[in-house]
Amino acid sequence: MKKDIHPANYREVVFLDAGAGAQWLTKSTIKTDKTIEVDGKTYPLHRVDISSASHPFYTGKQKFVDSEGRVQRFQKKFK
Repeated sequence: MKKDIHPANYREVVFLDAGAGAQWLTKSTIKTDKTIEVDGKTYPLHRVDISSASHPFYTGKQKFVDSEGRVQRFQKKFK
């Protein structure tokens, strides 16, 4: 690999899903000032609003919000 082209701040970071409370440890170059202690070790912390732990598509809790169905609205135009 080429030298001096990779980021210097590539380190382990904890991502925390604010909605579900799930957290996972992965490597990242994201900038953050917050920290969290996991298993006795301190890591940088980055909060996310939605992840696969809280997104309706992945949790199976999808809701279709449509008071009047699209098909019925389409059919109504041609009556």
